[in-house]
Amino acid sequence: MKQAKFRFTDADVNSIYYADRGLDKNQILELSTCQYMRNNFSIVLNGFTGSGKTFLACALGKAACRQLYRVRYIRMPELLELRTEATLQGKGIGKLVNKFSNYNLLILDEWLLQELSDDDVRFIFELTEKRYDCHSTLFCTQYKVSDWHTRLGGGTMADAILDRIVHKSIRIDTGSMNMREYFSTKEI
Repeated sequence: MKQAKFRFTDADVNSIYYADRGLDKNQILELSTCQYMRNNFSIVLNGFTGSGKTFLACALGKAACRQLYRVRYIRMPELLELRTEATLQGKGIGKLVNKFSNYNLLILDEWLLQELSDDDVRFIFELTEKRYDCHSTLFCTQYKVSDWHTRLGGGTMADAILDRIVHKSIRIDTGSMNMREYFSTKEI
């Protein structure tokens, strides 16, 4: 679990707050069995800032670790920074793509939050292509899947990336309730 580098180390499927969020507890518990990973499905967690996407992703990631799957959590800005560093240091993008394509579950937080360069989009394509139908990816995003094509720059490359993600993914809306705000008022 330490190697997964979870943002929330205390996250657990048994500590998820379900009331008033519209989350299906049975669905989350089913996902914690990791059957979706055995079928190479991905998960898209969509919701507003503070809606608990990252906590839920870390909880599902920990459930996968408990079943001895290799998991890695990373924020997209950090992953893209690693891509830039690999390019500048001459290590090559291929090594980085291989590293992140080998995790059984890759959790990509802040998916498509920032503007992407053409090099970023090519890197994302290579990573999604390498992971497609081999491993599961969990995407935490504020954007609906219908907005992804534009966020990925449109065109053929965006089509190819989406084709490798959306057809074998489970989509969960984490709602509009701000969990940070909710729990900060509970502690007073």
